[in-house]
Amino acid sequence: MLTVDYDLLDLRAGMTVLDLGCGEGRHAFEAYRRGASVIAVDWGQSEVETTKRWLGAIGAAGEAPEQARFEVVRGDLLALPVPDASVDRVMASEVLEHIPDDVTAMAEIARVLKPGGRVAVTVPRYGPERICWALSDEYHANEGGHIRIYRRDVVRTRLASVGLVPGETHHAHALHAPYWWLKCAVGVERDAAIVRAYHRMLVWDLTKRPWLTRTAERVLDPVFGKSLVVYADKPAVARQDSGSAGGGPSEWERTAAAR
Repeated sequence: MLTVDYDLLDLRAGMTVLDLGCGEGRHAFEAYRRGASVIAVDWGQSEVETTKRWLGAIGAAGEAPEQARFEVVRGDLLALPVPDASVDRVMASEVLEHIPDDVTAMAEIARVLKPGGRVAVTVPRYGPERICWALSDEYHANEGGHIRIYRRDVVRTRLASVGLVPGETHHAHALHAPYWWLKCAVGVERDAAIVRAYHRMLVWDLTKRPWLTRTAERVLDPVFGKSLVVYADKPAVARQDSGSAGGGPSEWERTAAAR
């Protein structure tokens, strides 16, 4: 289940892509399959191990081009283990709402992006998220939970404050919003029949991709899509080297190639 639109991100084979808060790797997998050199970063050790294992399996199965590379590291989003101006694209999906100092995390994104690079930031959308908070404290008030609810203008303003230029936005996963409303209404940890039934429908939609639910989600995303996605660019500047987006190898790529 992808939240980022890879066409709007303009992700191309040969680019170096940083997946922040990668979780269990869903966005990293697709970037790798598209021929990118992927750096996936998460603080959770189990998430790092799972993502590394699955990326290895994708490569072993021949599902990624030969030139594609990957590395998975445990790292802090407030001090990324990545050199300045070394990546072409960044994905930060459903992670900033967990970070108290989100502006510093955004500044780190701006630091590691090459001039002309692009980031896709996704966060829970204000309306659907506010309903979840109203229905259940358990949903968000826990260790590592959501500490804020973003409005679109706040995301754009904070990205601009670190020197990035916000661009297109859209919403995603409208069919998932009612699922979380149901869970919050009956109890997040409660195994209720209605929640199980709705979850089965979501799994069916994910695996079968039927016309009915795909059309319904496209129509409903602007109304109550669960996620807000904002794309932003780092302004291009004149450079003397060949490391522009999609161009020569970055420092990370040279290091990986030497291993």
